[in-house]
Amino acid sequence: MGKQTVAIVGLGALGILYGQHLSEALRKDRVKIIVNEERKKRYEAQGVTLNGVPCDFNYVLETEIGTPADVVIVCTKSLTLDSGMESMKHQVGDQTTILSLINGISSEQILGARFGQEKVIPTVAIGMDATREGQNVRSKVKGWLQIGADTPEKESRLAEVSALFDEANFPYTIEEDITLKIWEKFLMNVGVNQVVMVNETTYRGIQTGGTYHEQMREAMAEVVKIAQAEGIPLTEAHIQQAIDIIDTVDPEGMPSMRQDGLAKRPTEVELFAGMILAKSKQYGIPTPMNDVLYKKIKKMEQKF
Repeated sequence: MGKQTVAIVGLGALGILYGQHLSEALRKDRVKIIVNEERKKRYEAQGVTLNGVPCDFNYVLETEIGTPADVVIVCTKSLTLDSGMESMKHQVGDQTTILSLINGISSEQILGARFGQEKVIPTVAIGMDATREGQNVRSKVKGWLQIGADTPEKESRLAEVSALFDEANFPYTIEEDITLKIWEKFLMNVGVNQVVMVNETTYRGIQTGGTYHEQMREAMAEVVKIAQAEGIPLTEAHIQQAIDIIDTVDPEGMPSMRQDGLAKRPTEVELFAGMILAKSKQYGIPTPMNDVLYKKIKKMEQKF
């Protein structure tokens, strides 16, 4: 196996956080940050920083046709996944493996439909507290990636990604049941992101003892009911596991949905409460907290 290359699509909080780690560990010539011409000029002129330290990135135009990357890491928002797939299309070849760090439970299927399901290794980004403020990302806790093969045919690709991450001393774990891990992260997003957004708070507001802690628990409990209806072995114990993780992050940090709200950008509410409400209707399971959160967030978006 030669020296593997990485392409990162989407230079938000996670793109900067993990792009900087990989660029430093592997050398920047092996890590391509895929951008359009306007973003390339802006990033090069204004700079991009992590905790105030400049990032020395290798920006590659999305129109450039060259050797595809061995691994593509998708760090876009769900709302910009379509444009992200257009940006990354020249980086995907037969040997390319794709990892999606997008929230929710559907991005792997969307990417697989476009580029081939065999290329997509299910992935969960967990435990980080990265917050983007303009061109700077602030982060105290890097978190890690959970990866796994959802079919036996992907085991060889999983091994190659594992070798790359080992070389880069990149934080990750290999999970036997990666589908369950995706739902565990979904549970966290539904509870954490939406409650912080609606109450216009930070992680402090939902951490143990926080004012909105019980709202978060209730929203998560509804995810457990839906997951079990889908045959996913999510339990009440997973709620406490999620809370234990949230209690470790920077109290003054905030999830991506709250950051979107402050920036007056459309949120991922359809990915979270919207998905839960659709499945609530499908299975006839009441989800009153997610119903409230959905309505409140949609009302907030109308003022953007």
